[in-house]
Amino acid sequence: MVHGVDRYVKIYVGNLSFKATDDDLRAAFEPYGEVVSARVIKDKETGRSRGFGFVEMPNQEQGNDAIAKVNNTDIVDRPVRVNEAQERPPRR
Repeated sequence: MVHGVDRYVKIYVGNLSFKATDDDLRAAFEPYGEVVSARVIKDKETGRSRGFGFVEMPNQEQGNDAIAKVNNTDIVDRPVRVNEAQERPPRR
């Protein structure tokens, strides 16, 4: 455990507006605690948003609070779905 952090909380944000930026994501979550990273996932070929992103927070309690408070709120004029990210199964 380093500085009270046992693991980062990785948060999935779905149904994002294609206009949303990393900064928009960060701004939506910062009122609830420290944001380590906020990233809108982009298509490798076109560079356009894929309509979802991830936010990492260093504190489980703040992460849970942020998930509850940001879920179903608007980020760039679109209601988002927010939950704790699930680990992706390994690809074959």
